[in-house]
Amino acid sequence: MPPNTPNIILSVENICKSFGEHAVLVNFNLNVHQGENLVVLGKSGSGKSVLIKCIIGLLTPDSGRIVVFDKDTQTLNDAAWDTLRARVGFLFQSNALYDSMTVRENLEFPLRRHWIRLTQEEVEARVIQSLNDVGLAHTIDLMPDSLSGGMRKRIALARTLIMRPAIILYDEPTTGLDPITGREIINLMNSIREKYGTTSLIISHDMNCIKRTSDQIAVLSEGRCHALARYNDLIQSADPVVSAFFNA
Repeated sequence: MPPNTPNIILSVENICKSFGEHAVLVNFNLNVHQGENLVVLGKSGSGKSVLIKCIIGLLTPDSGRIVVFDKDTQTLNDAAWDTLRARVGFLFQSNALYDSMTVRENLEFPLRRHWIRLTQEEVEARVIQSLNDVGLAHTIDLMPDSLSGGMRKRIALARTLIMRPAIILYDEPTTGLDPITGREIINLMNSIREKYGTTSLIISHDMNCIKRTSDQIAVLSEGRCHALARYNDLIQSADPVVSAFFNA
C-alpha cells in the first residue's frame, strides 16, 4: 500500500448472490477506506440493499468473501458476529425502532444487547450525548409514534451512534423524507462524520444526498461494480450506464 493511503476497513471480494434463477450480485467488488464516505448508487431492485445485508450478516453470499476490520465474516460464529456488529452501525431504511419502547429504551437496547459493561450513569450519559448529537434530547421519554418521520430517522441514527461505531452503513437514509428533512439528515450525517471520524457506506439513489455526502461513488449495474469515481468525474462521464443516473 502506498504511503499515506488510508487502511481498508471493509472489503467486498467477488460477491455473488442469487435468489432462485435471479442473479442479484455477480462478482461484486468494493473497498472502503478508513474515514471515507462511499456511496453505492443503483436502480431500485439492483441489489443495493442485498449488498448491505450481506455485509452485516443478515444475508449469506453464495460465493466470494467479505472482510471487515481484517475479519473474514465467513469464519465468524455468533459470538464473533456480535462483537463485530458492536463496531458497525446500521441505519435501517425503515428506522426499525421499537414502538413499545420509549426513545430512552430504544437507545439503551443495543447497549444491553451487546453486553457492554457500563454503569447506569454511563448508559444515561451515552443516551443523552447521542440525543444531543441529533438535536433531540427533549424526546427522551416520548414514544416513537409521537414523532415525525424525520425525528424517527434521527432517533434511529442516535441509536446507531450510541455504540460508537467505527463504520456506519446507511440504507437509503433520505428515502420517504420531504426535501427539507432530507437535507437535515444529510447535514447530520456530515456533522457526525466530522465529529467522530466515522467511515460510511451509504446506499442511495437520492442524487442530492450522493452529491453532498460522497467521497467516492460505486455504480452498481447488472450485479457488478460498473464504475467507481468521484461525483464530479461521474457527472461528466460519457458512459451511458453512468450518465443515465446523472443526466436524468
